[in-house]
Amino acid sequence: MRRRIAIVIMAAALAGCTTTTSVVPDFAAKPYVPFNREDAVAIALREWRLFGSISDLPGSPEPAVVKPERAPGLWERVGEYWWLGLGGKGREARWTGKHDDNGRVFPAMNDEHYAWSAAFISYVMRIAGAGDRFPYAPNHAAYVNAAASGRSSILIAQAPQSYTPKPGDLMCFGREWASHLRFGDLPTGGFWPGHCAVVVARQDNTLSVVGGNEEDAVTMDHVTIGSDRRLMSVVYPTEWPIVIEVRYDLESDPNRG
Repeated sequence: MRRRIAIVIMAAALAGCTTTTSVVPDFAAKPYVPFNREDAVAIALREWRLFGSISDLPGSPEPAVVKPERAPGLWERVGEYWWLGLGGKGREARWTGKHDDNGRVFPAMNDEHYAWSAAFISYVMRIAGAGDRFPYAPNHAAYVNAAASGRSSILIAQAPQSYTPKPGDLMCFGREWASHLRFGDLPTGGFWPGHCAVVVARQDNTLSVVGGNEEDAVTMDHVTIGSDRRLMSVVYPTEWPIVIEVRYDLESDPNRG
């Protein structure tokens, strides 16, 4: 009888550990400080420096290796974007910069099947303390559509013609067959390939944005605000037609001064 009681108690204890354990650190899950722009920007910049401070400006450092995402110390970091960004859920959460969900190294030529730019955004928002209010996903379309349809309490899709991005906001565009995507097309009916980055600074009419999986690294792009309010990359002929305003805690407080 005593043995049976002991087994029941042990099982209950183990069950309790299973239900309370989270892959997300307490400082982000609780969070310890209100979700704020300064931390989100600082986290994005920290990751940019970790990958070598690569940018699109002349004289910027070149990647030290052909594919930084596969370099020692960095493939693990990409794995952390997947794991923490997705909260340990889904097969993508087990990917790294060079491993699939079974831990097998995939060929470098196939890395487009393991694109991690959305995981990077999810990681930044998660670690900054967005909690369960951000729709973490392995693709950008999930949270862009959530913002456009009003399904997120902290994300609002904005047109550049009527809204100027602030540090801590997100900027996006469609890729490949979705390269024609514009703000007026949102929300869409499902997945589309794209790219988003975190705005980290503004100087006059130039925005600095940091995103993942560009040149197989975390890189910085510079975007000009044209006289027609179009957002265009400085070096690459790419328009950023979608802005996601992120409502941080102190800004959403109706009693703030």
